[in-house]
Amino acid sequence: MSASNANRRPSVSASDPPTFIPIPANTRGIPASSFGPLSPVATTGTSPLASYASYGTSPQGPGSHNRQRSTSSAAFGIARQLTAFLPADYPLDEEPEHEGPNGGSAKKQGKVKVLLLENINLDAANFLKNAGYEVDHVSKAYSEEELLQKLPNYQAIGIRSKTKITKKVIDANPQLLVIGCFCIGTNQVDLDSAAKKGIAVFNSPFSNSRSVAELVISEIIALSRQLTDRSGELKQGIWNKVSKGCWEIRGKTLGIVGYGHIGAQLSVLAEAFGMSVIYYDVIPIMPLGTARQVDTLEDLLSKSDFVTLHVPEIPDTIGMMGALEFSQMKNGAYFINNARGKVVDLDALADALESKHLAGAAIDVFPREPGSNGPGFDGSLGSFIPRLRQLNNLILTPHIGGSTEEAQRAIGSEVATALVRYLNYGTTLGSVNFPEVDLRAITAQDERHIRLCFVHRNEPGVLKVVNNILSDHNIEKQFSDSKGDIAYLMADISGVGHEEVADIYTQIKRTQANILTRLLY
Repeated sequence: MSASNANRRPSVSASDPPTFIPIPANTRGIPASSFGPLSPVATTGTSPLASYASYGTSPQGPGSHNRQRSTSSAAFGIARQLTAFLPADYPLDEEPEHEGPNGGSAKKQGKVKVLLLENINLDAANFLKNAGYEVDHVSKAYSEEELLQKLPNYQAIGIRSKTKITKKVIDANPQLLVIGCFCIGTNQVDLDSAAKKGIAVFNSPFSNSRSVAELVISEIIALSRQLTDRSGELKQGIWNKVSKGCWEIRGKTLGIVGYGHIGAQLSVLAEAFGMSVIYYDVIPIMPLGTARQVDTLEDLLSKSDFVTLHVPEIPDTIGMMGALEFSQMKNGAYFINNARGKVVDLDALADALESKHLAGAAIDVFPREPGSNGPGFDGSLGSFIPRLRQLNNLILTPHIGGSTEEAQRAIGSEVATALVRYLNYGTTLGSVNFPEVDLRAITAQDERHIRLCFVHRNEPGVLKVVNNILSDHNIEKQFSDSKGDIAYLMADISGVGHEEVADIYTQIKRTQANILTRLLY
């Protein structure tokens, strides 16, 4: 074996996926026993990961989001585990103080409590537990009423697509620090309201794209061969060997609406099956392979044998496929939606299938969906449901586009990592409603350091006020960014005594622009 091959990292096979979630704060693989003390002053609290939030007047919501990445988190030395400062009025079940290592008192730390809903991957739950959090893992989605009742006990929540975090829920939970969407979409969260309250929201925009793309390929083949109908007939004891209306997919045209991560992967897979690929997107995108972008949705619909949607649920896409659009599709074409339920008028789809204008369809998402597994997919979700259940060559699946072991492990890893990095170190890389800010780690060599995490209204003079408060100390590093009306500052200050932390915290919290102040030390 050559030297270059000996140093090469082993590849990861889709058939043999990783079975663990890496620890994000220890990217260099240093043994846990090598880590420095939790803070300059040792504590004996229940967890080193406690966080505290202070909220002021709400600003307006953030503007558009442009995701960017930073490599600034690489640290020299060994990253220190940070501890959140808790002010005297922070509610704890236990006594608020205990004797410090050199006499006197030192504040105890309450545990961060995390609520995981909708049967989020157990690897993610165990990872968060191992990080020191108290984790409650629930298999179902919560209604708004249940969230109002139970969420006040938690500082962080993880959801998938069914649980709705509304403005009412956000306003009722000022203790909430972070929301993790263990899925691609974030339309189930009121992002503006969360930002106004200083609540960061994270998602996993890429991790299940392969699973969705593979599902679409399987649906294309199943629809073209009427597989679900033949399978259903055999289960009823009916032998119906026919070829009429059954087709190879080779040589057919696939129209992809939305050429993002899923659409692009699907494009490559479809071409490997011998399909021609065209796509429509609102922005010009370089194609993969021989795919070709068309100028209008109508152009795509009129030329495609199969049409598949891969768009977010935003005002411009809600109801984008209705009676007019279905009439523009080829007679005998097939329609697939694994995107979002509200982008399709399902009554209009039922009309197109009943009239035989469309030869088949596959639907994985619906405008309203049951909150848990079991009975409930009926007319209470919409008048179109009983109609759809009676149609031939129609594949109905319960929102399983990303429901594979590989995708759920990857999503759990990505979102759980983001939650820990934000709660422990203030890092907002990957946030969908906050500016993305990161600083290299405070290490075991950095004594008497604190980290300021300051969410504030984006207005003139804020940094001047904050820097005046910190002027008696050395600002080792500082980074600020804004997104619409929300700004976020991270700063590491050295030469801070334990007795000074409370005063710094109080002064910054009382600034006029304050939304959320956290001090990590």
